[in-house]
Amino acid sequence: MRLEDNITMFVKNELKKTKKVLSPDDPETIKSQREDEEMFEGEDEDQRKSCREAFLKITLHFLRRLKQHEMADHLQSKIFAPLYKRELKAQLKKKFQCVFEGIAKAGNPTLLNQIYTELYITEGETAEVNDEHEVRQIETVSRKSKGPETTIRQEDIFKSLPGRDEPIRTVLTKGVAGIGKTVLTQKFTLDWAEDKANQDIQFIFPFTFRELNVLKEEKFSLVELVHLFFTETKESGICRLEDFQVVFILDGLDECRLNLDFNKTKILTETMKSTSLDALLTNLIKGNLLPSARLWITTRPAAASQIPPECVDMVTEVRGFTDPQKEEYFRKRFRDEEQASRIISHIKTSRSLHIMCHIPVFCWIIATVLEDVLKTRDGGQMPKTLTEMYIHFLVVQAKVKRIKYDGGAETDPHWSPESRKMVESLGKLAFDQLQKGNLIFYESDLTECGIDIRVASVYSGVFTQIFKEERGLYQDKVFCFVHLSVQEFLAALHVHLTFINSGVNQLEEQQTSSQTEKDFYQSSVDKALQSPNGHLDLFLRFLLGLKTNQICLQGLVTQTGSSSQTNRETVQYIKNKLSENLSVEKSINLFQCLNELNDHSLVEEIQQSLSSGSLSTDKLSPAQWSALVFILLSSEKDLDAFDLKKYSASEEALLRLLPVVKASKKALLNGCNLSERACGALFSSLQLEDCELRDLDLSNNNVQDSGLTLLFSRLKTTNWKLETLR
Repeated sequence: MRLEDNITMFVKNELKKTKKVLSPDDPETIKSQREDEEMFEGEDEDQRKSCREAFLKITLHFLRRLKQHEMADHLQSKIFAPLYKRELKAQLKKKFQCVFEGIAKAGNPTLLNQIYTELYITEGETAEVNDEHEVRQIETVSRKSKGPETTIRQEDIFKSLPGRDEPIRTVLTKGVAGIGKTVLTQKFTLDWAEDKANQDIQFIFPFTFRELNVLKEEKFSLVELVHLFFTETKESGICRLEDFQVVFILDGLDECRLNLDFNKTKILTETMKSTSLDALLTNLIKGNLLPSARLWITTRPAAASQIPPECVDMVTEVRGFTDPQKEEYFRKRFRDEEQASRIISHIKTSRSLHIMCHIPVFCWIIATVLEDVLKTRDGGQMPKTLTEMYIHFLVVQAKVKRIKYDGGAETDPHWSPESRKMVESLGKLAFDQLQKGNLIFYESDLTECGIDIRVASVYSGVFTQIFKEERGLYQDKVFCFVHLSVQEFLAALHVHLTFINSGVNQLEEQQTSSQTEKDFYQSSVDKALQSPNGHLDLFLRFLLGLKTNQICLQGLVTQTGSSSQTNRETVQYIKNKLSENLSVEKSINLFQCLNELNDHSLVEEIQQSLSSGSLSTDKLSPAQWSALVFILLSSEKDLDAFDLKKYSASEEALLRLLPVVKASKKALLNGCNLSERACGALFSSLQLEDCELRDLDLSNNNVQDSGLTLLFSRLKTTNWKLETLR
């Protein structure tokens, strides 16, 4: 009888637990689930597990015989959830505990927790359309004030901000390429898997659009999609996702090749019903499908507007590294204190390098180059311009190939016929795909560029730090350059080499070999100035930088072009352009181009006048005004408090220096003879989203009542950041 009593007691206890599981409103349910998790641990774990499974099978058998299929599914999901949660955590921990900076170095992984540097994340404005080139956006970010903005830690991404009670379902995180969005989601997932944060979440399912693109022709239900990527959910019988607190991570919206139509897609509410993948994701994002789930979508800024604002509860922006975080990165990377300090000092001397270091991947590129330079040059000169840095990066990879793969020596020439051919092929791919706006490439894209898929695999194996091969579900190959800037550099190199070797300008629709060198560079400047939103800005900087770095390209370039006469003509052409009525962004990029051409005359001329106190704004040419704007925007001190009277207490000076006022935290415009006309231009400028002004002094000016009326009407209708007005 003792055996029968034990069996009866066991069945009664299990039935009692089963009833609790099937009563979602019962407060004991959560407690019961925790007990289940604990029960699976300990010395009798396997024995207990097999007993529970046997009882569960019997219970499920009778429920299905009674045609209680929904109840059976619910029970199966709930009972196996604690066990599967442990398995999922172990799986995600294994996947994300190691990272590869920029590349996948076989056998040399880095622990994410060891190298992770906190990123600067802020609450964003909205997911507005932003097609501006990302280098321009980095420039803007580098000037943004760090004061009143709301910063967010990655583990708090779904927590409501102070003063807001609404729950957050969908977070959209924006950030330029290489800024650290993917690593951010990996750290969030790893902290959950290691029981460090967000333990109220039962399951995290991370997806990338790179993997999802491969499935765009197929149909799935939401449950089938989860089962496909996370097979243990199927084995555990988890199919009622609405029973759990689930987070879906959708990483890389900008790489999405699915047709996400938020207006015409048919409504879908059933998690078990199959549909096209684009319809499935659209309904998930809109909240029609599994409204209880939380979503975290990451994207580059240009693609953020694909998601309607009403589908997003919070927009955040990853700003990358702040200045102290840049230093922290290099001190972690270079253990030698003296070496780290030298590298940090060098980066600070070059504004363009310092700004680009907001991007973690760019810090890694600089570290790779300077590590090699310090090793081989014994205190020699380090690269100062962006193009120099990227040429050295390419040379480092060629050296690695020669020594590691070809058995060469340190003293051998960097470039072999094979590595030259490799760079030429990658350059063509970079240029062709840049023209189409593609940052990731599938086999069909490579075939269009005339690159054999097997050859591409060899390239990714040899030049891994430049060109990556990834494998998605089904082992489909996905290729990409390690960063957008690397793709733009190689695209510029392709155009440069093509012109030198054949005289053909790849940027022209009608390509002939009759264009002179002077016309080639001048037409490239024109093309960049005409390109919408600065999409050719960085490309032009690289193209002109390659022109003045022929020595660094020895061995890769078989014949050199670029006479000193052409250099002088190109410099003068750019200075003439600076005299035209260009936007501040275009002017800044042209000064960066002059920097790549090693011409600093305009800036130095204005800087000398400023230093000596002899600057006379009455006699400044338009190009000199642009130089003054460039200098002031580069100065943190001047942007803390900008006093117009230091330059000229006049309306013309204000109109010329509006970009500086807009980027400043405090503007002293008192006693500057400003009229209603100046107020109109000023207020229009201050309405823009990237305006940083908090404190404005307009006292002792002739703005009149109409000017004040205009001011107050704008204050009522726009979302100004202005806090103090005098």
